[in-house]
Amino acid sequence: MTDMGLAAGSPLELLRQLDRLGRDHQAELPSREEHGEQWTGVGFRLGAQHFVSSMGEVSELLKYPELSPVPRTRHWVRGLANVRGNLLPVMDLNSYLGGPITGLTRSSRVLVIDVSGIVTGLLVDEVFGMRQFPEADRSTAVDGVEDYIAPYVSGQFNSDGDRWFLFSMKALVENPQFLQVTG
Repeated sequence: MTDMGLAAGSPLELLRQLDRLGRDHQAELPSREEHGEQWTGVGFRLGAQHFVSSMGEVSELLKYPELSPVPRTRHWVRGLANVRGNLLPVMDLNSYLGGPITGLTRSSRVLVIDVSGIVTGLLVDEVFGMRQFPEADRSTAVDGVEDYIAPYVSGQFNSDGDRWFLFSMKALVENPQFLQVTG
């Protein structure tokens, strides 16, 4: 017998004894709480405001890529990026919406969207990754959002004192002005 009360024997018998000891002394796991239905999206920041877009509307996140300028386009068209052999137009989302031009920092990212056949990259100040919110916490109120962004916001979530506006990429690409890149 060893200190754990195990009798000497074959390695297989020793494993069986260890399994029995483990099962005899296992702790019960806490019961799983049901939190209801969850909404999942990608969180990002424009200026000081936090936004989330549906996971189905954002297909990829990129660091700011090297861009080739496109002459005679609007000020919010940053250029074209070569992403794995495909040309991706990159737009400055905040500038398109009527806000200031997005300054490039270490946190700057490009959200790649593919909505209604429109594939483009949107420069944002920062990306927070995947965010989950209880569906019950969704509100249709959009108070506190900048006026120039309001047409693209369909609601909000409040989480730990932060307000996350629900940004619709579909509303963005369906706006005819978004497709008018020449200026």
